[in-house]
Parts: sequence; structure tokens; C-alpha cells
Amino acid sequence: MFDTLATGLDHPEGAAWGPDGALYAGGEAGQIYRIALDGTVTEIANTGGFLFGITVDGEGNVYGCDMGRGEIVRVSPGGTVEAYSSGTADHPLRVPNFAAFDDEGALYVTDSGDWGEDNGLLFRIAPGGETTVWTEAVPAFPNGCCMTAEGDALLVIESRARRVVRIAIGEDGSASSPEPIVDVTGSQPDGIALATDGTMFLGCYRPDLVWRVPPGGEPERWAEDDDGVILNQPANPVFYGADLDRLLLTSLGGWNLVTADPGVAGLPLRYPKV
Repeated sequence: MFDTLATGLDHPEGAAWGPDGALYAGGEAGQIYRIALDGTVTEIANTGGFLFGITVDGEGNVYGCDMGRGEIVRVSPGGTVEAYSSGTADHPLRVPNFAAFDDEGALYVTDSGDWGEDNGLLFRIAPGGETTVWTEAVPAFPNGCCMTAEGDALLVIESRARRVVRIAIGEDGSASSPEPIVDVTGSQPDGIALATDGTMFLGCYRPDLVWRVPPGGEPERWAEDDDGVILNQPANPVFYGADLDRLLLTSLGGWNLVTADPGVAGLPLRYPKV
């Protein structure tokens, strides 16, 4: 079912498909990798931190959730690393975990907080870096997130609550009350990818499992590895390819990126020019 696309990465947790037709991923020693479709891995920069989620804008800048630095870092195509946001004065970033762009270039960032303390929150970073707390209503280790097809809501994984919630975005950009939409009790969900037909794929930190959630349906165990050899903490699923018809899975517990045919096409990411 799975093919190995690339190997030799340093425990990649987050990855993203870029507008240049390449994949990007982070490493636990601050590496920013570019992965070509033939599996060639190039380290284009090093932040000196510890990368979680990765996203890319329309000019090829990579935005990394850098837990080691407590920042969102921006890495230019030439490899220049700069701080993009460190949170707010009252709420500095602690565990920046994942980020997603809207159409206007605002970046929504999950700060997972402390495991077991339920003190996580979400930030909204306006183009240019002005940062505000967007909502504190998803406190149970907010993690992976993605925009809906319409861009009218953010889907967020709450890892400790074992669920996905939908947060509608108001006309003024404010966050509505979260609406629980998927329960995956018995696992620790981490990342989310959305298909064009509304199917969700959820990668897990524990166990080595990927859920498939059909539109309006119940979660299905799409892929599972009891030995943790092929799927080794498959934290983040990522649609990629010219037709977005392949699903990549990261390997937080290992060194590989593996791929499979998900049977559906992925929803295109937003690539604003920030």
C-alpha cells in the first residue's frame, strides 16, 4: 500500500506541498528540507530550533512552527531565516504546532500549550506579522489544522480531547464557538488533510494509525501499523502531486516520508503573497 518517497530526514513531523511542485518538511534539529518528487532531499536552511508544522506562501517562503525557538520562523527560498512571530506580549508562543493560511494571507497558528494542562490557544498572524490571540476556546492541546474549502472555517484537532472541531470565521475575522465534528477516542490525533469531497485524513501520534473520515460519516481505520515500521508516528498527512492525488505521511518517530493512493484528490492549499 505504501511507497517510500524519501529517507534520511531527521524525525519529520510537519510537511507541506509547495507551489513550486516540491514538498517541504522540518527536522527536530531545525532543518528545513525541500523534497523533489524523485525523492531527492535538500536541506535549504537550519533554524537551530525544532520544527513542527510547515506551510508555504505564494512566493515560496516557508513558515515553520519552531518549538525550539518559540517562534514562527520564515525561511526565504534562498535560505534566510527570520522570526515572523513570537506571539503576543501577554501570550508568548510556547508550543507552536501547526499553521494554515487564509486567502488574505492571515496565518492561523495552534499553540498546544502544556500537555495535561489544557491551556492551549490559537493565534492569528496578519500579513506582516501583527499577532493576536484568535481563540482560547480549544484548550485541550490544539494541534493540526486546515481551512475548509470555502475558507469560512478552520478545522482544528484537539489532541487531548481526541477530536476535530470546526471554528467558523466571522465576517470580522473573529472566531466562533468551536463545534465538535469528529471523535476519535482511543487515539491521539495530530494532523489533518482535507480532500475535495470533504473526506478527512487524520494522522496520529499514538498509535501508528491514519483515520479516514468520509463526509458525514464515522471514522474508519484507513491504515495502521502495529509494528511502527512503515507508519512510525504518522503525524501529518499531506496531499501532493500535480493532481493532488497522492497522500504523503510524515514519520515523527523515524526518518522516512511514505506515500499512498488515497482514492480521492486533495483540497488545494492557499498560497497567498504575504
